[in-house]
Amino acid sequence: AWAFATLGAPAPQLFEAIAHESELRIGRFKPKELANTVWAFATLDVPAPQLFDAIARESEQHIGNFKTQGLANTAWAFATLGAPAPQLFEAIARESVQRIGEFNTQGL
Repeated sequence: AWAFATLGAPAPQLFEAIAHESELRIGRFKPKELANTVWAFATLDVPAPQLFDAIARESEQHIGNFKTQGLANTAWAFATLGAPAPQLFEAIARESVQRIGEFNTQGL
């Protein structure tokens, strides 16, 4: 997904398959993989509500393991697609406050 998004190459059937398979494996995703997945979907403007719900729940549980870039990218992706995730945003805000000095200027 990341490569297609980086190239700006939409592939609807591929993203549908990625969304479905990712939901099944979500418990195995690392924080960077969670962030990269939502970033890719948002970059190509591909809504995937069930996937985003699953990623929100999984991300909340592991928010302390995200790098600051992952926190910023995750917040950006959910906001870009208008995917409501109030508990995730609360968790991102709490973690960001604790690590505010680690963010680069773009992440702020």
